[in-house]
Amino acid sequence: MYVPQPRASKGEEWSVPAQSRKSLPWIKKVTVKSLNASQLEPSCTSRHSIPAIVFALGGFTGNIWHDVSDVLLPLFLTVHQFDRDVQLLVTNNQPWFIKKYSAIFHRLTKHEIIDFDADKQVRCYPHVIVGLRSHRDFGIDPNAGIHNYTMLDFRLFVRESYGLPASEVDIPYRADKDDPERKPRIILIERGKTRRFMNAPEVLQGLDWFGFEVVKADPRIDSNLDEFVRLVDSCDAIMGVHGAGLTNMVFLRSGAVLVHIVPYGIEFMADGFYGAPARDMGLRHVQYSISPDESTLLEKYGWNHTVIKDPEAIRNSGWEKVGEFYMSAQDVVLNMTRFGSSLLKAIELIM
Repeated sequence: MYVPQPRASKGEEWSVPAQSRKSLPWIKKVTVKSLNASQLEPSCTSRHSIPAIVFALGGFTGNIWHDVSDVLLPLFLTVHQFDRDVQLLVTNNQPWFIKKYSAIFHRLTKHEIIDFDADKQVRCYPHVIVGLRSHRDFGIDPNAGIHNYTMLDFRLFVRESYGLPASEVDIPYRADKDDPERKPRIILIERGKTRRFMNAPEVLQGLDWFGFEVVKADPRIDSNLDEFVRLVDSCDAIMGVHGAGLTNMVFLRSGAVLVHIVPYGIEFMADGFYGAPARDMGLRHVQYSISPDESTLLEKYGWNHTVIKDPEAIRNSGWEKVGEFYMSAQDVVLNMTRFGSSLLKAIELIM
């Protein structure tokens, strides 16, 4: 309930989707009603002098790209200005989410996080923001807000939340370059169901041949995010096929490299999802778009099928068709000879 001063003769009512991805029909909405001149204020059972922010979980959370793009990044944009002196009220609470990203929530607020749906108190605040500010998917427009936050600010905020080395600390290879045995360290993100490396042994062998020390990301370590972020921080580059796992680049140091392998047919979306965010965060970006003969789609459909010969036609058929063919039914057989020039570029950027 909103108590305007002075009271208007008639009350108003707003229904606000409380997450940045407002178009999803199942995102919880919060109703705000303003009291009119004839209505009495409810008695406060808990009175606060700090502002509050009400937001929703759910949506597509559970996928790290959506965790960051839909919730954590908008939370940063909305909450960071209060320097932790703000209370968070969560509708459609997901306790696992709060636990998983507890280090980030600790940097956002020094106060108790309230389960808005279960809370029985009548809490009174001088100022409340309902819903989260968002500029675009996995991105910030520095000119869109009064604080001029950037994606670099967000990445450094995340690193500070986990106690990672400060921004002036160089990437590990350059910080320890005097060690003659030192190799550039690359973390390889492997996918479990789609857009997988079908020749993973050859990929690992090729990375070793080009002079990398390879760290394979184990999805099971994701249950201990504090440990995983330190593993990523210890690397000079992150590499993987276009997918949510590349979002872990937020834990890299400034100047580290994203080696972004783009499956056939989705070049149009690749830069917006990962390339531009990487550059905006102060990282280097090497994009490699696979050819049809590096895609398992070629064996399935052949050269004369529209999926291979005319990806634009599939794209024009709508997002569902793009998802059906290029996102969900495709794996990658990486041609390490063709891919070699991209690895040499990545090494050059690291050196």
